[in-house]
Amino acid sequence: MFKTYIIYSSSKDRYYTGSTSVGVELRLTRHNEGWTRSTKSGIPWKVKYVKSFDSNIEALNFERFIKKQKNKGFIEKLIISQENEMLR
Repeated sequence: MFKTYIIYSSSKDRYYTGSTSVGVELRLTRHNEGWTRSTKSGIPWKVKYVKSFDSNIEALNFERFIKKQKNKGFIEKLIISQENEMLR
């Protein structure tokens, strides 16, 4: 299972969107341990959104779609939407 996820840093008031095949919890741990340069300064991060896909291509395409929006409001609507697996 492949997933697209959105994490949030309250210290930076910033969202980060990514995708993974190793699991969201492991990716969150890695972000919070400073493995990713672009998220290192925002530690601690919390998972706010998860959506599953059957293929890596689908997960990557959805990640790119979210990033192209460049809109915090769009991300916040996704977080409260019914498709967010964190709300189930």
